[in-house]
Amino acid sequence: MKTKNILLYAALILFGLTTTIACRKKKDTIAKIYVRDAANQAVAGAEVILYGQSTTNQPSNVVLYDTTQSNSSGVAVFDYNDTYQLGQAGVAVLNIKAKKGALNGTGIIKVEQETTSEETVYIQ
Repeated sequence: MKTKNILLYAALILFGLTTTIACRKKKDTIAKIYVRDAANQAVAGAEVILYGQSTTNQPSNVVLYDTTQSNSSGVAVFDYNDTYQLGQAGVAVLNIKAKKGALNGTGIIKVEQETTSEETVYIQ
């Protein structure tokens, strides 16, 4: 009888732990790009593009390609909550292109899961 009770309690504890872990709500996965000019001033209204690049010998379609404008503080914000899934190791390493008029800049950002990844791009 004692063995039966111990097994029942162990099963209940295991079920409770599994349910608690499985129901964990994921945190936001955000990429912020700060756009600056040669004088280190914020650039508002710059077009910022984040995109993946194939790393195989046979080029394939790019899965991630997002674009937005920098705000009045020179910050472009990208939301990758739909891209990241719980249990996934990492999100993406993306190329950055920023441009406004004749000014252009490039960079790379590593988007980490459940955090705000930040990078600065200087356009000249």
